[in-house]
Amino acid sequence: MPSVANEVAHEVLDAHERLVIDQVIAKHANRPGALLGILEDVQSANAHKFLSMAALRYIAERTGISPSTVFGTTTFYSLFNLDPQGDNVICVCRGTACHTRGSRILLEKLCLDLGLSEHESGETKETDKLALTTMDNKFTIRTVACFGQCALAPVVEVNHHILSHVNERTLQREVKALNQGRK
Repeated sequence: MPSVANEVAHEVLDAHERLVIDQVIAKHANRPGALLGILEDVQSANAHKFLSMAALRYIAERTGISPSTVFGTTTFYSLFNLDPQGDNVICVCRGTACHTRGSRILLEKLCLDLGLSEHESGETKETDKLALTTMDNKFTIRTVACFGQCALAPVVEVNHHILSHVNERTLQREVKALNQGRK
């Protein structure tokens, strides 16, 4: 479910946002499965790589696809975001192989190092999908059910690059490099 901030802060699209969406819809017109391509391109065009509720409503209106289908498609696929994403996205696998090789500890340490203490409060169940963004919007930390790279566990994805056999030191080095703009 999108956050209240998403709903309030992004309730109305400006003329430029509507123009971008109209161009994306025109690009995908009359193509089978166009909705997925439309959603992907609209999200990519957004500076914070997410789909606002206003954008979803506008897509539904302009394509004639029901709002529930647009929203349902968006929430079904994990590649779509309903909240603004940080400049850098780090995804930690929570699959069985990664978990048994320490991914939960990596996740907790990462959240702690980046000041995302909500995760440390214990309110997140192990099976919950996590998506937290730092206050400075520099990092979004997410979990995924499984990358399908179990032999390489624990696996962490940093800005779409898979890292294998990750340990705390490796992850700290990656974060430091991102903070210094070296990645």
